[in-house]
Amino acid sequence: MTKNTWNKRTTLVHGGARRSQYGEVSEAIFLTQGFVYDSAEAAEQRFQSLGEDEFIYARYGNPTVAMFEERIALLEGAEDAFATASGMAAVNGALTSCLKAGDRVVAAKALFGSCLYILESILPRYGVEVEFVDGADLAAWEEALKPGATAVFFESMSNPTLEIVDIEGVAKLAHEAGAIVIVDNVFSTPVYSNAIAQGADVVVYSATKHIDGQGRALGGVVLGSREFIRGTVEPYMKHTGGSMSPFTAWIMLKGLETIDLRVRAQTASAKAIAEAVSKHARITKVSYPGLESHTQHALAQRQLGAGGTMVAFEIDGGKEAAFRFCNALQIILISNNLGDAKSIATHPATTTHQRLSPEQRADLGISDGLIRLSVGIEDTDDLVADVLQALDAG
Repeated sequence: MTKNTWNKRTTLVHGGARRSQYGEVSEAIFLTQGFVYDSAEAAEQRFQSLGEDEFIYARYGNPTVAMFEERIALLEGAEDAFATASGMAAVNGALTSCLKAGDRVVAAKALFGSCLYILESILPRYGVEVEFVDGADLAAWEEALKPGATAVFFESMSNPTLEIVDIEGVAKLAHEAGAIVIVDNVFSTPVYSNAIAQGADVVVYSATKHIDGQGRALGGVVLGSREFIRGTVEPYMKHTGGSMSPFTAWIMLKGLETIDLRVRAQTASAKAIAEAVSKHARITKVSYPGLESHTQHALAQRQLGAGGTMVAFEIDGGKEAAFRFCNALQIILISNNLGDAKSIATHPATTTHQRLSPEQRADLGISDGLIRLSVGIEDTDDLVADVLQALDAG
């Protein structure tokens, strides 16, 4: 039995572990900027060629960071990973490291605001052409990819409307067009993800979300082939400074130990909340891929096998009604994070997606009455009761 044959929960506890001469149980935090060498000749040799478990400088690599990278790669089924300072550092690093002037990107239009900023504002400055499509429409992808592309980018489950993109379908079209497939997999979570097996070349996560999952630290990770991670992403990230700190990597290792337990509990509660609110008179629309009423329920089951930890619903009455709902919550917090052990309600139109024009928000299905609910690990019955009383209070 080897680490490559361990089941998921075993990998999440033991994968990638390295122990010092002291034989510690919990992974050690190597909180150091640099490393010393036995001789000048040894320093020269290390700068020429790094051996296994050899390090030069924390921006280039660190034992604690390496443990996190190996563990998340084992979980995701990727050859390698590079840990970053934040989720957006991972998105930016995955895209920018492999693109140059004259390249072309096709992306889904339903994206988190900061991802849109990179694609709409930053990449075009450097001569990269970007075309946006309806992520759920394979025919739109096929048409946009006819001229060819260097990369495609999409969220496998979109923020905040929970639209599912068919990874296998898009990957097939992208590869035929010669494009690398980069998937932001945050809402799908590493627990339910099969993105690499389904055709993604590169997967990015905001580790801030479910991986930490306890509101403690920012982090991100890029996963893919060893050649892409070490040959393309690492040189860009280590020289531009987006690497993860050792202390953050330790937090993420601790988060991975319980992510499977947390996410499955969160998903069960999310489905219960979605079922409850779908029957409420003040709700005009519920989006939860775990419900059979979701237009992409079959795709969600095939791609993930579950509905995930997020629920989106529209409250009749627009912004005022949405605000009254949020302000009436007693357990669920008002914030803009997600994937946390604590349940969080977000009003996307005035927070996470406020930089978009009203026309853009309408095109993406982000109404003034839309609530994005990130479901935590509190008691399911308590959460359902809290949501329902807040709806009734409005």
